[in-house]
Amino acid sequence: MKKERVIDIIRSWKNTEGNVHTTEELLQWIKELNETTHVSVERASVYDSDFWFYDDYNGEILNRKRSFFSVKGMRLFVNDHFVKEQPMIFQPEIGYLGIIVRKIDGVLNFLMQAKVEPGNVNCVQISPTIQATKSNFTRAHGGKLPAYFEMFEHSERYEILYDQVQSEQASRFLKKRNRNIMIVVDDEFEILPNFRWMTLGQIKELMKVDNLVNMDARTVLSGISFVTGQISDPEKEEIASEMSANLPLYHSAFETDISETLQPVLHYLNDYKMFQEVHKTDIPLFELIDWTVDEYGVRCEKGYPFEVAYFDIEISGREVRHWTQPLFVASGQAVFVLYAKEENGNLQFLVRACPEIGSFDKIECGPTLQLEATEHPDLRNPVELLYERISAKKESVETLVDVVLSEEGGRFYHEQNRNMIIKIAPDALPTLPEGYFWMDYSALNFLIQSNNYANIQLRNLLSLLPLS
Repeated sequence: MKKERVIDIIRSWKNTEGNVHTTEELLQWIKELNETTHVSVERASVYDSDFWFYDDYNGEILNRKRSFFSVKGMRLFVNDHFVKEQPMIFQPEIGYLGIIVRKIDGVLNFLMQAKVEPGNVNCVQISPTIQATKSNFTRAHGGKLPAYFEMFEHSERYEILYDQVQSEQASRFLKKRNRNIMIVVDDEFEILPNFRWMTLGQIKELMKVDNLVNMDARTVLSGISFVTGQISDPEKEEIASEMSANLPLYHSAFETDISETLQPVLHYLNDYKMFQEVHKTDIPLFELIDWTVDEYGVRCEKGYPFEVAYFDIEISGREVRHWTQPLFVASGQAVFVLYAKEENGNLQFLVRACPEIGSFDKIECGPTLQLEATEHPDLRNPVELLYERISAKKESVETLVDVVLSEEGGRFYHEQNRNMIIKIAPDALPTLPEGYFWMDYSALNFLIQSNNYANIQLRNLLSLLPLS
């Protein structure tokens, strides 16, 4: 990324009032869309659909065009030991998650879309400019091309702010990835009714509202690079002045040696990939132990973080307005926590090496805690014991972020997770269990410039970081 863009981004981050639309106008826009957009999402039987069906011979949920995605069973073994089995989403294609950026009256603005997904808990959410599966932009559903698709299809014409293929939820998807991309456009173009320009600061403010900024927008914005260009000392002074409200974050991003906290993490991940024998095999849904398959979906008889259900969906204003499909339904609210600590004026973050059943390459870095609704902390783990004390208000901490946000509404129904960034005392964890690492922001930011190193839960939490 160009050096001058770093300062542009910091200034856009600081601008919480906006210079195209006020934040109040943006909130009113979403409110009006929620009041005027017709949305009906009802549980259904697979027999209500003439497109999706359950193949009872192969034990698979799929559609008659063999497009979009399918749902199969998956069994996981590590070093020849059985770990778990569950339904998984098979969607090998890579889609677009893209944001158009433009400098307007000297301020970088991001073109965001108001989008309704069937699983959204509050109907309309703020999304990237484009949010499209390959089936969408190849028009497998028979609908129109996504708005502004041509600009991303020919992205080589523009300045690239970020471009990387990143993972989706590996607890639900098998090896699913999307292309996260931001392009800077100089020329004016038509802004369609469901789109608005916003500064980065405005988006960060809107992220403080429960379930307003969707997962896809958050993952793209987490990739903004601060570390890929050489920044001179005078430029650092200017950046430090712009970030004066959060100098520990400035130091963590711009005054640290990336390799110091990056190398131990890469070594651990590479050891895991090399020496751990991870074997996954897809199986028919009807072979899953303790799971029931019927016309209404797939459910675990002993409790699990999710089930699969069929839905009849009608949404106005989309390429296709009425359809049926399966969605994964969460059993409750998960908790994603990122610990931070400040030492010698520098902010660091505690990440955990996180192997998951659907990981593209066995393992990625995740947040400090990633607890599904039906999972319980291991009380022998000092990191999780600390969270127990924090939850019981027995530990003095500073909460930097605490917001409930939705997962991707195109595949997950009303799945909400509590996202927290908690600043703990530097000596609160004198020793760390295996697989946990303190990292500078520069190292984390560098990690996200490559694929399959930082999972989506960690990326989403980092996107929420406040500047003050």
